[in-house]
Amino acid sequence: MPIQYFFPTCIYRSALLKRGTQACTEELNAACQQVRQGDEAGQLWCTEHYAGGYTSYGTLRNLHRTSLPFKQLETNVWPHVQRFADRLDMDLSEANLAMIDCWVNIMGEGAAHPWHAHPSAVLSGTFYVATPHGSSPLQFQDPRLTHFDGTPPQRVVCRPPNRRQVSYEARAGDLILFESWLRHQVPAQASDEVRVSISFNYAWV
Repeated sequence: MPIQYFFPTCIYRSALLKRGTQACTEELNAACQQVRQGDEAGQLWCTEHYAGGYTSYGTLRNLHRTSLPFKQLETNVWPHVQRFADRLDMDLSEANLAMIDCWVNIMGEGAAHPWHAHPSAVLSGTFYVATPHGSSPLQFQDPRLTHFDGTPPQRVVCRPPNRRQVSYEARAGDLILFESWLRHQVPAQASDEVRVSISFNYAWV
């Protein structure tokens, strides 16, 4: 067929570890709960602005520098970041990528993250720590969406490259990486059990 795909939007998904996933997620879950319990300022902010959930983004965003379990997570994520950057043909000969932010997200029933991007970073990602049945997915939006004026509606069933929105199921032990300009959201958590994840940003330094 005389059609080629250009300007792709790439999303990376992989198990973080080949073995030891349960021990890793259990340790990080305990660490996330400890962060939440000790972050009084963050709890107060979330009470007013983040119904049903907790995030340390506004208060404790450098956990990879202050807590050993998160530092180990940074070490485990790095090979995946290298593979993804290589697949994107990023030239890192002049500088390298470094984790600049690392924070906790604990979503109770009804908690949601609206559509947003991370414009100050190059690559962003999420590692899933606890994902009970019914946990909300991570959704991505076609970055060209504002340029489709006058375009006919799509078929109900589209080939993956033509979709305007895609969802990635939240699975404990899995890592998702994406370019930071890509808009994404987490719809309201339907489960009455908490969904726990750790998010991070990488910048070119």
